Amino acid sequence: MYKKILLASDGSEHAKRAAENAVNLAKLSSGAQLEIVFVVDPSKAKSDVLNNWNTVDINDERYSRFREVKELAKQAEVSYEVKILHGEPGPTIVHHANNNDFDVVVIGSRGLNVLQEFVLGSVSHKVAKRAKCPVLIVK
Repeated sequence: MYKKILLASDGSEHAKRAAENAVNLAKLSSGAQLEIVFVVDPSKAKSDVLNNWNTVDINDERYSRFREVKELAKQAEVSYEVKILHGEPGPTIVHHANNNDFDVVVIGSRGLNVLQEFVLGSVSHKVAKRAKCPVLIVK
């Protein structure tokens, strides 16, 4: 099945449901590796710095968003790794997935309304269109 699974997470409720699905996929194959990524968007980095002036605090805040996902993976005895990437979320996730030979990308759907998705596009839609591997979008 899937041995190398990329979970794109931002700590949202949709991302938590995506994490449950990613962990379940990982449990199906012995030796499966789950990589959990969070993308720091440069357009939001300024607010991160203003809210957490100490760089240690910024990283602590970012990693705290993964606490539930990490616990879920630990309880399921799934091998995992957490990485923080930098850039615009959609293209950064696609670049990382395509350059690291993942078998599947699991990502939550943010649930934009039809107009917002038409005008802005969603990260999950961008990833699904451009990733070279299967993409599981979880609502």
